[in-house]
Formats: sequence, structure tokens, C-alpha cells
Amino acid sequence: MFYRLKTDFRLSIITLLGASAILGITPFAAYRFLQGNLLAAIVDVVILAGIVGSVAFAWVTGRTKYSGLFLAVMTSSSAVVVGAVTGEPGLFWLFPCLVTSFFLASPRLAILINLGAISAMMAQTEIFRSLVQMWSFAAGAVVVSACAYVFAFRNESQRERLEHLATIDPLTGVRNRRSMDQELAWAIANADRSGGVYSIALLDIDHFKQINDRYGHGVGDSVLVEMVALIQQHTRRTDRLFRYGGEEFVLLFPGTGDEGLKTVLNNLQTVLRRYLTHPGGTVTVSFGVAQLIAGEDVDKWLGRADAALYRAKESGRDRIIYAQSDWAHTEKAASQAECSLT
Repeated sequence: MFYRLKTDFRLSIITLLGASAILGITPFAAYRFLQGNLLAAIVDVVILAGIVGSVAFAWVTGRTKYSGLFLAVMTSSSAVVVGAVTGEPGLFWLFPCLVTSFFLASPRLAILINLGAISAMMAQTEIFRSLVQMWSFAAGAVVVSACAYVFAFRNESQRERLEHLATIDPLTGVRNRRSMDQELAWAIANADRSGGVYSIALLDIDHFKQINDRYGHGVGDSVLVEMVALIQQHTRRTDRLFRYGGEEFVLLFPGTGDEGLKTVLNNLQTVLRRYLTHPGGTVTVSFGVAQLIAGEDVDKWLGRADAALYRAKESGRDRIIYAQSDWAHTEKAASQAECSLT
């Protein structure tokens, strides 16, 4: 749980704001029930149910974008309803909603939500004691929204820039090892939750050190960039490529296993053999492949793929070796999956 909160910014915001709203609204709901103000109490309970539901949806599905948008719309509209039910005291509930909407939704959508909420509140003219109070409220609400927009916009752009620097390999433009660890952990969590199939292929360029030593690191870098381009052209958008270190890369295949995985990798190996070159000739790649086993962690999963890659290197390179395991491949089938240039 704490891992997801640390790595998913929007989920952490939804959880924090949801908890704050629950702690802030629950006492008022109880107080209004005790007072006999059933209408206001029921409104508070409905708001609490919506908040709990949206937070639970974000945790279960991981679709924090939709959950955050729903939470922003619901809290702002709820503040308007509270204003209609309780009168002037309800005005104060809108101001925290004006700020939090920028943390839950994109800045542009948050502006639209806030303007709609402010207009809906002003339409209830009976809430205000005078026109001066109404326009003072409107001016204050707009200023709060404008300041929150500037802060949210700058925060979003800086966060995206930092995430890019922290998760993208500067040479090849693919995700780095830190990002890989996060995505593999997410894949394992999703597989445990939904029973999805995930496989990884650990790739290593054969004799890469010789390329660097003979032709220079500039040529070696060009080979890496070209290999990445070829892989991305011949894999699905849902497949993920990561630079594991040096000339090693990891391919994550969601929803792919057994025969489908063999077909994809055999095709990819053929493409690399045909098109990946350097000044001295063709470049080949060795593969170590492992399908996720239930209850396995990231280290064990990668360890099996690494062991398979080692066997590919030891048995002549330019091969695809599948990890020995109990996942729908017997030892005989695993040996038949070995592919060589000859």
C-alpha cells in the first residue's frame, strides 16, 4: 500500500484529500443528525459515500484520472448543495473545493469545474445578504481559483519534467531501470489481483564490447538507438521496453504467454538479424525469457530471465532461451523453444 502511495502521485492526493474530507464532514453529519436536521445530515452522508466510493475505485482499478475528476466534480457540486441546504454557512465549504479540484483534475478541467460551482452558488441569491456580499464572494472565489491554477500548472509541469528525468534513459529515450522496477511490481500486483498473464524478455547485444573497442562508443551508441527503434516498430504499444543497464534491455509483454510469446520473439529476432548492423557487419541479440509465476516477486522473475539469458550466451549466442519453470512448459517443451541461427 505504501509503495503505491509513494509512486503514484495522483493516488496519494486522492487518498489524502479523501481522508481529510471524511474526517472533516463526519462530525457535521453526526451533529446534524443529533439536531434533527435530517436533510442536511443525509446530504453529508451522500457526500461521504461518494468520497469513499471514488477513493476505493482509485485503489481497486488504478484509474486515478477518472476517480480524481469524479471526486472534483462531486465535492464542488456537493458544496453547492450544502449552500442551498444550510444557507450562508455553506459558502465556506466551496473554498477548499476550489483549491483541491486542481489536485484532482487537470488545470483546464479544474477551471471549468470551479467556474461552474461559483456560478451555481451565485444563482442561489437567497443565500447572500446583499449584492455586495455576493460579488465579494465571487471575486474571492475567482482569485482563489486563479492562484490555485497558477500553482497547479507550474507544479504539474515541474513534476512531469522531474519524472521524465528520473525515469527515461537519455540515450535511447526508453524507460530506465527505476521505471522498470515500478512497472514490474505493478504487473505482479495486477496479476495477483486479476490473474493476468505477463512475460519478460531480457535482451543482450552479442559481442557489444568488441563493437565499442573496435569502432568506438559513438558507433556502439548508434547500435543501441537503432535496436530500440527496431524493437519499438515491431512490438505493440502496450509492450514496454526498458534499458536494464549497458547493452541489456528488458521487454515486458502484458497479456502474452506461451505460443503467442514465441511468435513475437521469433519475429523480433528475425527483424534484428536482418536490419541491425554496424560497420563490421550484422549485430545479433540473445534473449532470456520468463513468464510470471504466481507468488513470484520482481527479483525472482528477473533472476529466471537472467539465468535463461546466460544459457543463451553460453550455448552460442543469437538464441532465445525460455526459463525452466512450471508455467505451462514442460522440460521437453522448453528445450524445443530454443532458437538458434543455425
